[in-house]
Amino acid sequence: MSRKQHVVGLDIGTTKVCAVVGEVDDDGDVHIAGVGNTPSAGIRKGVVIDIDATTRAIEEAVERAERMAGITITSLNVGVSGEHIASTNSRGVIAVSRGDHEISSADVDRVIEAARMAALPASDREIVHMLPRGFVVDGHDGVRNPVGMFASRLEVETHIVTGTSTVLANLLKCVQRAGLELDELVLEPLASAEAVLTQAERELGVVLADLGGGTTSVGVFAGGGLTHTAILPVGGHHLTSDVAVGLRTPVAEAEKLKLRHGAASIADVREGELIEVFNVGDREPRILPRKVLCEIIEPRLQEICSLLRLQIKRSGFGHLVPAGVVLTGGTALLKGIAPYVSERLELPARVGAPEQVGGMLDAVASPIYATGVGLVLYGVRHGGSKMVRATNGDGILGKMRGWLREMVHGA
Repeated sequence: MSRKQHVVGLDIGTTKVCAVVGEVDDDGDVHIAGVGNTPSAGIRKGVVIDIDATTRAIEEAVERAERMAGITITSLNVGVSGEHIASTNSRGVIAVSRGDHEISSADVDRVIEAARMAALPASDREIVHMLPRGFVVDGHDGVRNPVGMFASRLEVETHIVTGTSTVLANLLKCVQRAGLELDELVLEPLASAEAVLTQAERELGVVLADLGGGTTSVGVFAGGGLTHTAILPVGGHHLTSDVAVGLRTPVAEAEKLKLRHGAASIADVREGELIEVFNVGDREPRILPRKVLCEIIEPRLQEICSLLRLQIKRSGFGHLVPAGVVLTGGTALLKGIAPYVSERLELPARVGAPEQVGGMLDAVASPIYATGVGLVLYGVRHGGSKMVRATNGDGILGKMRGWLREMVHGA
């Protein structure tokens, strides 16, 4: 890559919109050059509900990142999440076409297309990612790159991620209205994995749980690749709402209490600890035991753990994740959450933050920046790779860009 090439990631979440600028040097190392954050008002559970508000938030976040990095941003990678996301695994099989039976890149394209045809999505859905998990060459599995090998038969195992066409189109419309071009839509747990998972964890088998504001994004990795994807309809905002209702305090105050004094378990609270809680419309605070706050938080965490356990079981790879669970996202900052999740799921657990970058590492060395930094790393490591792009005709980007161009200019 050329000196000072820039790759930008845009994390459009329920609570915040974050733009991260990465600068790539000649050795391919990534240095964070700028970060821009702004509150998100137009997203609910990962889905656009207000195009104008979302567009304004994108513009503000990008402008702040531009000022910090000293560049003008024209295109970026955008994270995608939400309950509309679904995934499936598919297999493709072909006969090697060349007379000398040497596998070519065209054969790889054909076998991936065969896997896609075997699992065509419904008419209202679009393929976001088609991820080959491994190739089988004449019955021998575990092959990562079959090009150049000799064989009569080539097979591929793929993980296919799809999203609802209209939901994806609304997201892309917000990006384009902000005057930006989309490089690629990237599934959020796939992006976060780039920033917080080690290759050893991917190979051994690991579960990534990105605890966002409105949703929890789950990715199960085994054998080095993504094998199962799920978006759970619960996140940190639900903990905040529970605190607001349970303590009869404004939502903003509930968020502060959760961040400053919250804990995953009552066991993390010392006897006699007290907190101040402001009532709605009342200036005088109440003094309550801190354990009351944790008694409100813990049931919601139990629900999240139950849903995580269910998804791990549904993946069919529950027995193949000895590396345990890596927690990231804003809610992963809750005190004691890693040991709590470890105990509930009976798996090792740790909190993951971006580490594989240089530059302004201190500015992004937090779980809340996992997706933003991961989008940058994804763009650097996989940009232009056919192996991670949809192969359905023109693909979602081409079709939606044309569709939205007509709508925007025709408005």
